[in-house]
Amino acid sequence: MLDFYKGKRVLITGHTGFKGSWLSKILLMAGAEVYGYALEPEGDNLFDILKISENMHSCIGDIRDFDKLQKFFDEARPEIVFHLAAQPIVRTSYEEPRYTYETNVMGTVNICECVRKGGVKSFLNVTTDKVYQNNEWEWGYREDEKLDGYDPYSNSKSCSELVTHSYVNSFFNELNIATSTARAGNVIGGGDFARDRIIPDCVRAAMAGEPIVLRNPDSTRPFQHVLEALSAYLLLAQKQYEDHKYAGYYNVGPNESDAVTAGKLTDIFKREWKGDFKVEVKPDGGPHEANYLKLDCSKIKSKLGWSPKWDIDMAVSKTVEWTSEYMAGNAISCTEKQIKEYFEK
Repeated sequence: MLDFYKGKRVLITGHTGFKGSWLSKILLMAGAEVYGYALEPEGDNLFDILKISENMHSCIGDIRDFDKLQKFFDEARPEIVFHLAAQPIVRTSYEEPRYTYETNVMGTVNICECVRKGGVKSFLNVTTDKVYQNNEWEWGYREDEKLDGYDPYSNSKSCSELVTHSYVNSFFNELNIATSTARAGNVIGGGDFARDRIIPDCVRAAMAGEPIVLRNPDSTRPFQHVLEALSAYLLLAQKQYEDHKYAGYYNVGPNESDAVTAGKLTDIFKREWKGDFKVEVKPDGGPHEANYLKLDCSKIKSKLGWSPKWDIDMAVSKTVEWTSEYMAGNAISCTEKQIKEYFEK
């Protein structure tokens, strides 16, 4: 699959983020000409750790700044666009709802406008599993379920889906631009330093010798390694580039047995870390978050032939391995090794 990207001009929005950094590294290893547009990374971050800016065309800018985005887009002249730029944290969306909607909705409008004018062949908008109206069902949501995220983050991503659908119907079909959205589950992996995410919180607590604090140990999520989601994005962008029949809307998640509770995920982390630390359950009375969320990924499995390669145990093991190598100063070599291991598998 990665051979396809050799020499291709690829633009990634949100390339300085966790997913964007891994995606940039994969494409650079594949020999693509990579362009990225995103905010300046803050604090400890994977983008700087991997020194990605040394090997790609990186533009620091706000996705809400259409003029700057359009200028960079015109310089890049991409064949393939991955739209990852977003305000991605549920709790932050309660604190800053206006910023969340401006980024996640108008940011999508801005990149769609650039795509409409720019001669792109394949466009992928990465949204989230939280776009669905969550009825707390015990079965996974399918792509034809109602879109209506509850909180500002989830709802803004539902709106991002609708913006994309409108551009497809109004412009992209006529312009022959193959377009899809990918609704991915919760990703974990080395180099995620975000707040209010379970594995990064576990790593910080373990490194500090402090207890791991869980808000809701019984909440179920479709956790998967970041390389699982990125492999699906790369395959989807390639397939629709080659044949427009593959364009559409896809869930991207783990096998059903790997959709585990936050408590189970923490237990796996404790086992893999091999440390002696405590777990404390402290509900903090924070804003509403979904308790039960699963995805039905039958469509992408049957239509594209994609399937997960690493189960939840392996995903956590690889995250702990990366963290250990990072602490030893070997983050770049470990990242490259894990990418090769995954794609060779």
